[in-house]
Amino acid sequence: MTDFRIRIAPTTRLLGAMLLMASAVAPAAADPKPAAAGASKTAPAEEPTTTILSDTLHYDDVKKQSVFTGNVNMTRGLMTLTSDNLEMREDAAGNQYGTATANKGKVVTIRQERPETFELIEGKGLRAEYDGTKSTFDLIGQAVVVRYVCGKPFDTIRGDRVRYNEKSGTYEAQGGPNSSAAGGRVRSVAEPRAKSDAAVAECRKQQESKKGR
Repeated sequence: MTDFRIRIAPTTRLLGAMLLMASAVAPAAADPKPAAAGASKTAPAEEPTTTILSDTLHYDDVKKQSVFTGNVNMTRGLMTLTSDNLEMREDAAGNQYGTATANKGKVVTIRQERPETFELIEGKGLRAEYDGTKSTFDLIGQAVVVRYVCGKPFDTIRGDRVRYNEKSGTYEAQGGPNSSAAGGRVRSVAEPRAKSDAAVAECRKQQESKKGR
């Protein structure tokens, strides 16, 4: 079986924005007018390069569609996605959409690291969808989202569908026949904020201790 590896330049539009906290934000265009005296300039953040490993790739330039199949592993900055199939497309207006699916008995997994707060957000589901027009991603079917702090699970959301909105940083969950919670309900477990803050403080203390050695 062939291992197909593609490395995508940060400015690529079709593959630039996809799934779970991975939508691309194009660098701001340079202002042709000179900056006013004393005004500070902030350089736009550089987009991370996206790397996708898969067994096969089919790209349709007319439809603006890319289909990756077989052991798909996408890395974009501190975000990773694993699935069996990944389809990305762009409409005439330039809006981007992505759909990742898993074969029977497997799940799509998305992980987002947040080193500054020692957090890891991990989402799993039978299917994942990204909508660039709304800046949302949905985990669908047996959906679970867990927030880890310093390697320990703190907050968990279970349902048939869990949606994350990148712009607002909010979650929505729906129950249903394919919920990962008992009775087809939505189940949310959140640890007290004090425990989370204490875990972050302990992690930071351990990190500083290692640097001091």
